[in-house]
Amino acid sequence: MDQPIKNRVVVVTGAGGGFGRLISQKCAALGAKVVCADVNEEGLDETITNVTASGGRGISQRTDVTSYSDLQRLVGRTVDEFGAVDVMVNNAGKMPLAFYRDHAQAMDAWTRCIDINIKGVLHGIAAVHDQMLSQGRGHVVNISSIYGNFPVEGAAVYGASKSAVNFLSESLRVEAQGKIKVTVVRPTGVSMTGLTGTIVNPEASIGIIGQNAEAARARHAEFLAGQAPPEISDKDDIAYFELDPDSLADQVVYAINQPWGVVIAEVTVRASGEKLIL
Repeated sequence: MDQPIKNRVVVVTGAGGGFGRLISQKCAALGAKVVCADVNEEGLDETITNVTASGGRGISQRTDVTSYSDLQRLVGRTVDEFGAVDVMVNNAGKMPLAFYRDHAQAMDAWTRCIDINIKGVLHGIAAVHDQMLSQGRGHVVNISSIYGNFPVEGAAVYGASKSAVNFLSESLRVEAQGKIKVTVVRPTGVSMTGLTGTIVNPEASIGIIGQNAEAARARHAEFLAGQAPPEISDKDDIAYFELDPDSLADQVVYAINQPWGVVIAEVTVRASGEKLIL
């Protein structure tokens, strides 16, 4: 039976690796035409190789989401190649967790975070807006975070950037309802996507684990060392400790793979045994 996603044109930023690569591959596997964008050209090549090797259809283009003109060129090429932009997944992001006292070390990373996490999403929305309206329909999927739910220490800039993503998304939904679908995805802690590599101060994760800090860090160390009880690594066990990127990507694809008249407006995906408090 055909899936609704089949033959839809799906653009994914940050597709050169990690979570963006998974979304691209999973969409293509269900019959979508994927357009992969990233500043990492080598990573893009690998993503497209994976897509086409499994029989999928896709193209890639080096794109810096901090540049509006780059996003405009990306959308223009997508329309030239496939005739439409059905889905825009604004996935590219950075997570420079740091305390205000870390400002000397963190300022450049914070500035980059604002440019990518806020401006990048705004650029993505603006670049597809007119095209989607002219088509008569479209779907924007913005990757936010549970950090955008509430302000906590250690995540002032990152949390603010994801709160901004929520505002940009909801404003688009209100303005374009009945014309453009909007989905906001709020991932929980997913350490295996590479995003944790952009953290400035690892101690700043205190905001997301709070009173569970000691237990969470001990369990995470066991998890990384391969010494944790087997049930916490088992997705079929209620004690499953840390969400894997594959499971999260499945939920994003599920939100895309809906009839045009149905929108999964908000998605928060957690591991059932996690220690996060946001």
